[in-house]
Amino acid sequence: MLRLVLSLVLLDPTTVAEVSQRNVPVPRILTPDGDRLGYAPVPRPYTGARRLTGVLLGRDPVTQTNVLCGGTVIGSRSRSLVLTAAHCLHQHGRALQQVTFLPDYDLGQPRLGVWPAARMWVPAKWRSEPYSPSLLPYDVGLVGVAPRERPLEAVTGRGLRPMHTTRGTKLRGLELLGYPAGKGYPGTKMYRCVGDATEAASEGPGLMITRNCHAAAGGSGGPVLYGDALAGVVSSSSPMSDAQGYTVLTRLGGPVFERMFAKADREMLKRAG
Repeated sequence: MLRLVLSLVLLDPTTVAEVSQRNVPVPRILTPDGDRLGYAPVPRPYTGARRLTGVLLGRDPVTQTNVLCGGTVIGSRSRSLVLTAAHCLHQHGRALQQVTFLPDYDLGQPRLGVWPAARMWVPAKWRSEPYSPSLLPYDVGLVGVAPRERPLEAVTGRGLRPMHTTRGTKLRGLELLGYPAGKGYPGTKMYRCVGDATEAASEGPGLMITRNCHAAAGGSGGPVLYGDALAGVVSSSSPMSDAQGYTVLTRLGGPVFERMFAKADREMLKRAG
């Protein structure tokens, strides 16, 4: 397996190191008007899958550090689930607190409201085992948000369907969405990157990697889109000092994700009932 570095995302952009000016070789950048990391701002207003995407905020109860990630509404019977990365919900052996989802977030405005987490789910391996690169295929999590007057999907529109690919599947023309923060990125508006993905792991449910995008801080937890489906979630990236930068994508497939998704949907349905 590739030697990968998990990029945990801090809310304060002043803590993010200077980004190299040559992270993705120019011939590898597929995004129209893509910058040095392969990313470009998403045109406004946000529509479709972009309207379903937003920021996910949380706080580490021990370090008192704020965490910013991406998240997106995933279609479910409960109409209340948000897909993100596991490390955006559970770090250093403990769950984050005050987790909140802000869909259609733009320039500091939560255009579709503020949705506090009622429940969170990450794979058992992520909770119980110390971090190692072998855990990256399990870096996927779900948030069940508390309903307001109406359930989440009644406000945002129908959530995206998960695309259950298996290890070895190669996908071309993926779109990665996120809210990068740090040098050159405000952390308050959505960016996109177009990339092709290949297999990056030899064990477990599989793991994708794209060398066309180099996700900066703030990109974790954002959706990986294949047409109108969710093919995965942005997990991590190589260090920002890597001149051949790449991004790691956790795929949605296999029994671990499917069981977690079914359990989360059942529990949120019961809660609504």
